[in-house]
Amino acid sequence: MKSLLVKLGKISLMVRKNGLKEGGKIVAGYLKIYLKAFFVGSGDVLFISSGVGDSAHYRAYNPAEELRLHGFKTATTIADNPNLSKLADKFKVFVFHRTVYNKNIEKLIEKAKAQKKEIIFDTDDLVYDPQYLVYMDYFQKMSRAEQEQYKNGIGAEIVNDSYVKVCTTTVAYLADKLREKGKKVIIVPNKISNHELELADKILGKEKTGDGYIRIGYYSGTLSHNKDFATIIPALIVILKKYKNARLLLAGPLDFDNKLDEFKDRIEILPRVSRDEYYENVYKCDINLAPLEIGNPFCEAKSEIKFSGAGVFEIPTVAVRNRTYFEAIDDGVDGFLAESAEEWVEKIGRLIEDENLRNSMGEKAREKTLKDYTNKNSHNREYYDYISEKVAS
Repeated sequence: MKSLLVKLGKISLMVRKNGLKEGGKIVAGYLKIYLKAFFVGSGDVLFISSGVGDSAHYRAYNPAEELRLHGFKTATTIADNPNLSKLADKFKVFVFHRTVYNKNIEKLIEKAKAQKKEIIFDTDDLVYDPQYLVYMDYFQKMSRAEQEQYKNGIGAEIVNDSYVKVCTTTVAYLADKLREKGKKVIIVPNKISNHELELADKILGKEKTGDGYIRIGYYSGTLSHNKDFATIIPALIVILKKYKNARLLLAGPLDFDNKLDEFKDRIEILPRVSRDEYYENVYKCDINLAPLEIGNPFCEAKSEIKFSGAGVFEIPTVAVRNRTYFEAIDDGVDGFLAESAEEWVEKIGRLIEDENLRNSMGEKAREKTLKDYTNKNSHNREYYDYISEKVAS
């Protein structure tokens, strides 16, 4: 019942923020995926996620495709599937991504253990550990029902289970946190699916219509990024004052203060759209921004998907200088890293002023994205070998 209340609350918020037409369109897309998740066959690996949103997309649906491309038979489902426990007989490996613990999950785990099958815990953030909720700004904006789900940790019962020996995750920071629990950890980066890559290639083939403006894009994704964006507002004020040909392109749910009001005629707000349409929005910008709060554990746990999501379109990114982006971006070659306001201004400014730099950096970003962040070219021998061992046992 709690899970249903949370989902209804999210649907209501989506419609209120995006309008009945656009919000309904997005909800309908999610509903289609949700219903499909109830029909599961059999195979080697089953991915179980709490929902069908962006997190499930990157941590269940895309990894399932990656493994299929490497010879495994995979399927995805959701924690709400009433037939979940019956699937214990149909798969060898079970990957639980951010699943809210319920009777369905409990029964499946009990049966998988009885059959000595592999259970893997997967996470793309720190929500499994309630001690970090104080760092999660969005927690205070959740409905009471959703807060109830989070207060003990999402998936805490699974990651703290001594039977579970292996975890998969997105970045080195999270891997270290999971190793503190005595787990073997395999990093499985967020990647771009084959469908998304085909879509991006088609969009990239379209010529951009120039109007003389350089568009600086920030794509928030969720309401949890308000504070992240706030960290670069001082730098953006300097940029917009200095460069009259610069426009700010903001997409997704985002609340920000009135410090940017004087530039409202040069700020374009893009409404939330479906995943396929989202890529059209990304292609509209010339410079991509990836700010995060420095020193916030939740932000340290974020993946580099904003870099690869823009890089696939040959769009250069200026990102926060944290561990994840430091490991992903070769500063000054396929992107820029920035920490202080002065550094954000300097590096955004260089990209505004130098078209050749934008182009060359964008090309390098795409090269790296295609090599390391697509399912088509995926390479993770440790992961595939481990799954292969467990499937064979």
